[in-house]
Amino acid sequence: MKLGIVSDTHGFFDRRLEDLLAGVGAILHAGDVGAQEVLDELGKIAPLRAVRGNTDPASLGLPPKVTSAYEGVQVEILHQLAAVQADVEKWAKQSQAGESGTRRRGLFLQSFAPRTRVVIFGHSHQPCLATLAGRLFFNPGSAGRQRFSLPRSCGLLEVSPEYVQATLFSLEQYNETLKVRLPFGG
Repeated sequence: MKLGIVSDTHGFFDRRLEDLLAGVGAILHAGDVGAQEVLDELGKIAPLRAVRGNTDPASLGLPPKVTSAYEGVQVEILHQLAAVQADVEKWAKQSQAGESGTRRRGLFLQSFAPRTRVVIFGHSHQPCLATLAGRLFFNPGSAGRQRFSLPRSCGLLEVSPEYVQATLFSLEQYNETLKVRLPFGG
């Protein structure tokens, strides 16, 4: 199953999302939606699950966190992680190098349900694909208007019982992509 992944739209709906996310089974929005109109437009593309970001008004009625399963793979969606994104990326690199974890990293990982395999988040406006402790941490970056000189982007998540594959797409140019694949024991 393919899932569209967006975050930090801040009230702006980019019409390119209609083409990039066409045919997905659902869209997951990691917060800072900004306006009901964004939810309405995304909902025309596919069923939508969204969480409240730190700038979203209560009137949008969004929960702070959503946990769902797709093809038997548990996915948690939240706006802001309990650790800064740079630490998560550092911990992922250390883990790949075979370095043991810190107490802080262990506490961070315990904040997620044991069955969770994918964590979708936003807030930083900076794309991230990192694997840590058998989980994929996926920030699609900001799909809203450009801020902080960071690239505008969104993502796709392909989910199956055997693996997840995440792809980042630039909203500036269609030819910029980055992929990561996380296989599950089979």
